[in-house]
Amino acid sequence: PLSSLKREDLVRILTEPKNAMTKQYKALMSYDGVDLVYNADALEAIADKTLEKGTGARGLRSIIEAVLQPVMYDVPSDPTIERVAITSGCVANGVPPLIERNPSHRKRAVGAE
Repeated sequence: PLSSLKREDLVRILTEPKNAMTKQYKALMSYDGVDLVYNADALEAIADKTLEKGTGARGLRSIIEAVLQPVMYDVPSDPTIERVAITSGCVANGVPPLIERNPSHRKRAVGAE
């Protein structure tokens, strides 16, 4: 029989592999010039929620997507967004992520020199 994953195992799965989910979403946001950060408490909250649902490592992506989905629609259309921070409140209570804006920040158009 396989042993079940613990919170620490799930947090490691989120952060350590070369293609970890947290790194994938950071890369997606960086294409729009946005720095995506996860608080340590947020990673633990994602792991805890996964354990509650009993979905194991496969459930991690659905939880991250649920938290990031609204932001991923806003980022491409708002060039003033510079940083998005995911907190435990975002995961556990549905609080929107913390968004830092810089009104003078304007992204260059794709292909513009």
